[in-house]
Parts: sequence; C-alpha cells; structure tokens
Amino acid sequence: MQTLKASSVRPMARAPAVHPAPRVHRPAVVHVKAELKVGDKMEVYPDYFRVLKTSQGGTVSLSSFKGKQPVVLFFYPKAATPGCTKEACRFRDEYSRFTQAGAAVFGISSDSPEENAAFAKANNLPYPLLTDANAILRKTFGIKPDLLGLLPGRQTYVIDVSGRCVMAFNDQFNVEQHVDEALKVLSSSVTA
Repeated sequence: MQTLKASSVRPMARAPAVHPAPRVHRPAVVHVKAELKVGDKMEVYPDYFRVLKTSQGGTVSLSSFKGKQPVVLFFYPKAATPGCTKEACRFRDEYSRFTQAGAAVFGISSDSPEENAAFAKANNLPYPLLTDANAILRKTFGIKPDLLGLLPGRQTYVIDVSGRCVMAFNDQFNVEQHVDEALKVLSSSVTA
C-alpha cells in the first residue's frame, strides 16, 4: 500500500461557483385576434377558454356555458367607482329579467378577487364578478381604452348558446344603456 506524504498531495482546484441567472419578470404575451365583433365565434379567441377567478371564491371558464345558456359579460373599468357601481347595480336590479331569459351574467375587471368580492358584497350583487388578471381577456377581445387611454374600456357582450357573439356594446358614460341593450338582444330569438 502506498502512503502519500502531505507535501505530495496537491489541493484540488475549485470549480467556479455557478449562480442561477436572475429571474426576469416578463409580462404575459397576449395574442390579439382582433376586436370581438357581432357574429364572431368565441372559440377562435383562445382566452375564451381561460379559467377566471370569481368574487365568490370559485373559478369559471366562459366556454363552459357553450351549449347550455347565453352569457352576458360586461367589462367595467374599476370596482367601487361611481360609474361602475351604477352599472353593476343596474345589472343587479334587472337580474331577474336576465335569469328569466336563461342568461348567465358576469361583470369583469382587472380588480383582484378580494376587491371584487368587497364590491359585490357592498352592493348585494347576485352574479359573480370575474378577475381579468393583467387585462388579458380585455386585450384579447380588443377592448380599447377610453378617455385618451386613461380608463379601461367599458364593453358589454352577449354570447349566445352556440358560443357566438350576438351583441357588442361600448359606451363609457351611458352605463345603464349596457343593460338595456343586453336585454333587448336576449328578448329576441337571436340568443337561442
């Protein structure tokens, strides 16, 4: 057996320390199909299948209503602001008319689920509010901002049972007309 003297053993060279690259936050990539218009089939918009958090603590995908019932989807800029409160409360006040027409109603904004829950509770909203994190659905549907880009757009859609957009209405200031336009479309045979 060979014995090594301490003077004959060379220390091993240390490998350079490997540090992981710093994490870079990259915003979500949004593929904008085009502005969602009346007549468009929702399945061509990939985010139609996105799972969204609700103000009621659950999740929902708009595509899950295809073949079951029409959907009224109203985008509002910010929870608990005067115009958005007026719009949401008008949808609340007419909610029985929407359910009689067989429609599911959803409000949607970029507010957190907690902010939406507080807004829904404060105003006794009977329908879920959805969180569109990073405004991805808003961008995918091509909803343009209002007031020189200062406010997210206020847009309402009615999607029929077959998953086709049958109404697209945009008006930042006449907030109650969103309800009237949606009810008008639902009362016609267009949504069946």
